Amino acid sequence: MQLTSIIAIYLLFWVMSAFVLLPFGLKTADEAGVEKVRGQADSAPVNFRPGRVALRATVLSAFLCALFIANFNYGWVTVEDINIFGTPPTIEEARQR
Repeated sequence: MQLTSIIAIYLLFWVMSAFVLLPFGLKTADEAGVEKVRGQADSAPVNFRPGRVALRATVLSAFLCALFIANFNYGWVTVEDINIFGTPPTIEEARQR
């Protein structure tokens, strides 16, 4: 696997991880017991820390990317393992039907 492919896969995992981890650990003003600012949305977080989300996404995406590359090299899970529809019929089998 080329380095550019590994970087692209890592970045895809990073973006996916960041969006998945985004809502964890956030509290609204009502949950935190803090007074709302005038015009603030009820669902706006009061303790958003983008650095913490980025750090967690970096760790999770590094793990997932390493797992993906290991599976690519060793072939633990292949397309045949997740093929739920079976093999498609050949042209001769399709003509006989």
